[in-house]
Amino acid sequence: MTRQKRSHHRLKRAVAPYLYLSPSLLIIGLLMLLPMVTVIGYSFQNSAVLRRDPSFAGLKHYQAIFADPVFWASLWHTLYFTCMSVVFHMTIGMVFALMLNSDRINPTLRNILRVLYILPWLFTAVIIAVIWRLLLEPNGVVNSVLMQMGIIGSKVEWFSSPATALHAVTFANIWAGYPLFMVSLLAGLQGIPRDFYEAADIDGAKAYQKLIFITIPQLMPIIISISLLDFIWTMQVFPLIWITTGGGPIYSTEVLSTYTYKLAFSSYNLSQASASAVVILLISLGLTLLYIRYQKAR
Repeated sequence: MTRQKRSHHRLKRAVAPYLYLSPSLLIIGLLMLLPMVTVIGYSFQNSAVLRRDPSFAGLKHYQAIFADPVFWASLWHTLYFTCMSVVFHMTIGMVFALMLNSDRINPTLRNILRVLYILPWLFTAVIIAVIWRLLLEPNGVVNSVLMQMGIIGSKVEWFSSPATALHAVTFANIWAGYPLFMVSLLAGLQGIPRDFYEAADIDGAKAYQKLIFITIPQLMPIIISISLLDFIWTMQVFPLIWITTGGGPIYSTEVLSTYTYKLAFSSYNLSQASASAVVILLISLGLTLLYIRYQKAR
């Protein structure tokens, strides 16, 4: 083989992977990168989309949203909603995974529980929102049960009261999202060698000691990975909050996603909505970089 043919062969081998990837890269560019660049451009324009020749605004729209107290309330609500959801997703998922992995439970009962526990994962966000609106309405099942048990003395308007709305929508999201942790942790539990537990039994370790020193350390890579992914996904939840409360009452459940939506489609301030979307993008990118760095470190 001549030198020219060898060079041509090496070039073909180097270019071939990119040719195979080109359809996917084209789709990603059109559906993800192009909209992101467009929104970033809108955030620096006055009257973006509404005018043919929008003028350059600099950081004006970023300054406007940072000066808006509703934005900071939305950021706080987003952090509360997200952090509480991730913590309880992990806790409930771990408890149910340990239960389903236990040999003390009858196999038939274990299979039934597995189906029941994974049911929330089968519903869409819209269905979950409708279910919890019906359950938590003043004349709903939850109020009736709590009043019969003597826990509350009168009907509570869970989604209509500023004192309870954020907690109620967070609870609904916790119920909807724990199966992801449960399935992931159950797979991790079944991958832990039994030799570890047998050695611990020989040494006289108790159940909680095996949990702390064997189970959790072995599951830690899964816990960290799923927690970061869950944080990114939960921070961008929109349908559940929009259908249950719409960000109200009195902005008590306003989160960054609903805040941005209202700027764009209620106030028609697409420039400030784009600036808010860029802030969400930057937060998500920061968390994504943490996730990627953690995966590389493993």
